Amino acid sequence: QVQLVESGGGLVQAGGSLRLSCVASGSISSINFMAWYRQAPGKQRELVASVTGGGVTNYADSVKGRFTISRDNAKSSVTVYLQMSSLKPEDTAVYYCLAVKWTLNYWGQGTSVTVSS
Repeated sequence: QVQLVESGGGLVQAGGSLRLSCVASGSISSINFMAWYRQAPGKQRELVASVTGGGVTNYADSVKGRFTISRDNAKSSVTVYLQMSSLKPEDTAVYYCLAVKWTLNYWGQGTSVTVSS
């Protein structure tokens, strides 16, 4: 089992920045993929950014150049960050962390980001 705990969400003005954190603990060996998704009210959940175990990153077009995903591997945990800059009202959503271990998906509980105009 993998446990994910997200933090860092909040209310920010447009143009501001936030950094989200997701700490994965438990059976973290062989977590080969981690990502941030978001879901805005009335919309489907969408991929924001991802990072593989080898450090390859991928971003949604809507966040390229503004968001940066990074991963920190420790002995007993893995932390993935999402640095968000130049935030826009359309970035408002609940942000979820995903960890993939072999074929199993683990989701965090979500952290809310609200960007005011």
